[in-house]
Order: sequence, then C-alpha cells, then structure tokens
Amino acid sequence: MSAMTDRLENCLIDWMFRAQAANNANNGITGAGGAAGPATLYVALFTTSPSDISAGVEVTGGAYARKSVTSSLANWAGTQAAGSTTFSSGTSGTTSNNIVLDFPAPTANWGVITSFGIFDAATSGNLLVYGQLTTSKTVNNGDAAPSFAAAALSFQIDN
Repeated sequence: MSAMTDRLENCLIDWMFRAQAANNANNGITGAGGAAGPATLYVALFTTSPSDISAGVEVTGGAYARKSVTSSLANWAGTQAAGSTTFSSGTSGTTSNNIVLDFPAPTANWGVITSFGIFDAATSGNLLVYGQLTTSKTVNNGDAAPSFAAAALSFQIDN
C-alpha cells in the first residue's frame, strides 16, 4: 500500500479546486506543469449515487441546474482549516466550500437527493469527485432552493 505526502495532497487540492498552478512557489512540485486546474467546477446532485464505475442518476428537470463555482482560493478552503483563503498547508488532505452553494428553487419534484458530485462542465462533462450526503433530502416542487452552507461540502484525498 502507498500514500500521498501532504505536499502532494495540498498541491492537488490547490490545483483542482483553487485554480493554482501545480508548480506554484507555495506548495508546488518541482518539474510539475505550470497550468492551473479547471477554471470553474460544477456541483451536481444525485438521486442514485455515482461510483468509480457508475455515473449514478443526476437530478433532471424542474429548474435543476448544476451549481457553478469559480475555482479560487476564496471559494474553496485550504487543507489547514475550513474558511481559509491562503495556499494549502495542512495535513488533512481536505477542502470544503467557503461560500454558500445555492441551487435553483425546484419547479417539479426532484426526488430523494442522496449524493453530490463535481463535474468539469455545466452539462455532460466528466464527473471528477463525488460523495454521499450525511442525510438524504427529499426535494419537491415549491420547496426552498437546496443549498450547502459554507464548509458543508467537503472533499478529502484518501491518505
């Protein structure tokens, strides 16, 4: 079995979620490419959970749309603490949203939301990471717009 170092975990999180070049001076990896990761990530909701080999079933219709989030130090936390806005320097391998993520108000029943994921496009695209909700949530027509409070949506690199 092998594991990633905190340095690599920090670099990967800052690259993917926080729009930082892999070889930046703060936590970069020597010889890594200089391009930043995706400029925008798209948070999706699922009624059937995705996996490494299954796309799951994403919510459709009823005004549903993936939530776009600009990749930045301000919008996603560093690995040292929820809410942090500086380069990652922690040992958790974890990032979370620094901002509230509001979805549109449903105009039809969306069903029971069981999980979430992050894509690289507003429609179609590639599912990059996913996770289970702590508690599933039924979303029906006329309900308040679903949202994730700041620090409620987190992703951890396995370490």
